[in-house]
Amino acid sequence: MSLISLIVTLIVIGVVLWLVNSYIPMDGKIKKILNVVVVICVVVWLLSVFGVIGRAGDIRVPQIR
Repeated sequence: MSLISLIVTLIVIGVVLWLVNSYIPMDGKIKKILNVVVVICVVVWLLSVFGVIGRAGDIRVPQIR
């Protein structure tokens, strides 16, 4: 992923989050939870993009027999 597409993606995520916070009427607690979830998802995605953590598809769950 190029640096330009990474920056554009972060800008789009930020603008969408700002629009949701500004124009959709919600309780303040729900907005805080939404913001925290989005920030955590973006941080995990960035760590994955930069190779700090492995891909989520590589995690193996043991089968119960």
